[in-house]
Amino acid sequence: MPPNDGVSFTSSSFKIPSLSQTLASHLYRARHSAFQLIHSLRKSSNFLKAPPGPIAFGVHSLIRSSPLLCCASLSLTTQSNNLPKSPLLCSASLSLSQPSSPDSAHSGSEVPQKGQSTTAGRSDEERVLISEVLVRNKDGEEMERKDLEMEALTALKACRANSALTVREVQEDVHRIIDSGYFSSCMPVAVDTRDGIRLVFQVEPNQEFHGLVCEGANVLPMKFLEDAFRDAHGKVVNLKRLDEVINSINGWYTERGLFGLVSGVDIFSGGIIKLQVAEAEVNNISMRFLDRKTGEPTKGKTKPETILRQLTTKKGQVYSMLQGKRDVDTVSTMGLMADVSIIPQPAGDAGKVDLILNVVERPSGGFSAGGGISSGITSGPLSGLIGSFAYSHRNLFGRNQKLNISLERGQIDSIFRINYTDPWIEGDDKRTSRTIIVQNSRTPGTLVHGNQHDNSSLSIDHVTAGVEFSRPLRPKWSGTAGLFFQHAGARDEKGNPIIKDFYGSPLTASGKPYDDMLVAKFESVYTGSGDQGSSMFAFNMEQGLPIMPEWLFFNRVNARARKGAEIGPTHLLLSLSGGHVVGNFSPHEAFAIGGTNSSALVKFLSQCWGLWKELSLLIIGHDLWSGPNVPGDPAGARYKPGSGYGYGLGIRVDSPLGPLRLEYAFNDRRAKRFHFGVGHRN
Repeated sequence: MPPNDGVSFTSSSFKIPSLSQTLASHLYRARHSAFQLIHSLRKSSNFLKAPPGPIAFGVHSLIRSSPLLCCASLSLTTQSNNLPKSPLLCSASLSLSQPSSPDSAHSGSEVPQKGQSTTAGRSDEERVLISEVLVRNKDGEEMERKDLEMEALTALKACRANSALTVREVQEDVHRIIDSGYFSSCMPVAVDTRDGIRLVFQVEPNQEFHGLVCEGANVLPMKFLEDAFRDAHGKVVNLKRLDEVINSINGWYTERGLFGLVSGVDIFSGGIIKLQVAEAEVNNISMRFLDRKTGEPTKGKTKPETILRQLTTKKGQVYSMLQGKRDVDTVSTMGLMADVSIIPQPAGDAGKVDLILNVVERPSGGFSAGGGISSGITSGPLSGLIGSFAYSHRNLFGRNQKLNISLERGQIDSIFRINYTDPWIEGDDKRTSRTIIVQNSRTPGTLVHGNQHDNSSLSIDHVTAGVEFSRPLRPKWSGTAGLFFQHAGARDEKGNPIIKDFYGSPLTASGKPYDDMLVAKFESVYTGSGDQGSSMFAFNMEQGLPIMPEWLFFNRVNARARKGAEIGPTHLLLSLSGGHVVGNFSPHEAFAIGGTNSSALVKFLSQCWGLWKELSLLIIGHDLWSGPNVPGDPAGARYKPGSGYGYGLGIRVDSPLGPLRLEYAFNDRRAKRFHFGVGHRN
């Protein structure tokens, strides 16, 4: 049989006396033998005239003739209240006392009298010459295990042959033998020989390890225990090594933030070690709203189940502080709470905890508005008016459902949007969210088509309505699917529909003032840590569905990737984006560097360091020779090269308004430009 086959793991218990009971008889013999040792040491001055032979005295006669009493003891205890401390404590001690009278000694009384401590102190420091030091088994015979005999001899520090010893030094060496971890008892015995006093340490080794029983460990991996005890099978149990194993088990719980530790240890006859593990299971989870000003409990607007379903901590599982912290972060990201905390409290049942989720609600919604007047780029009575208005409610019906209505108007562009989001559809266990969007926007069309012949501008109108669903696919991955209807066309400054630009290039795919399309959208996104500059990958695909004959039919894919790396004191950020479109597609929806039946590739490289976040920028782009495939070839009509690069320097400073960017760059044609922006670069 292989040596490890005897290691077993089971939930059953053994009804065998504990280690403390098996040591009781040894402690009594240790006390008796220690009496003999002290008596022998006290009479050492008469040994030169005494005949050789072992010293043997009855207990009562010993007490009568010796003013000192000595006790050697071993205790094995456990501590479960203090996690950082060792759960296994072992001690051996010798104590000295002086009986008040022969009668009291005879009766077993050990009440100290006046002057006793001084006499005991002097006796403790008296030295006696030891001629020989041996280690024997508990019966005084030679040990069969020479390796254990060597362990005991190695542990000795003061007790050496031909050395003068005090009682304190013998006591300390008894401690050292016990502290080696291999022995359950140690009794010093003095024997008179022809050559002098022989000091014998009678030891009892621990049992050999033949099996393990671990109770209460529900989350501790079985392999962890197997690895911890694998090399111990068939060997004498070492209490120091057992203590290290217990500390490693407690450390496993601590590293994972779990409420658990080894609460009890027993060594049974037959070499069976029993570990009792205490794991704090979650008994109940409750929620408590606190007032923002007073901190006192109050009534909340949010339905408790809306918050509690966000928690990954569930009843019946071992409570994890790390998991609790993640749950706090999850509730905080909902945007409903100004403060979130989890308070564990002891439950009525032993070994269980109740969790109280304390939350402080934010205001659920409100209005905001802003505006101004700018010198007109366009003409008309309201041409210089710019502004915005918004209403938001982040907790409709107390279910964290969000409603946003906003209107923004600029010199040329404008947008009106209604957005309703349910971040977790009720009854869905996959955390699926639903968003309904209705939007009417006007954006400049000069990015692709430029200005008209009279230097007037054109704009692109979009009316969009649709719904999309999102859910987490796996850790750090999310997916989105949606369906949108879009009605889009071009207008001049006066708001009149136009179908061609100044160069005669078409502005719609259908040749009509407006294009209609039904678009199915699919997107998958990977995010690293979520911090700006961390790894990111996104893949997006849009498919036009020609449900009606005049609706557009196309396929468009786009991918974006970002990777950051620390190189010495600097941070390097590499970004790549590319896309491809085939089918019948509106020219104004083309890639800024590509277009219909075309592809585009853009690479962005930045480097930052220092307190001011200085940046060195490099941007490279190419349309992969697809510009002529765009209807009307707007790039060719404007003599666009289809490729290029740029480089420059910039400074980014973190401010209360967000990151502020000031950049100065050149392109491959040596044109230069300043740029100021707020926020991180896309």
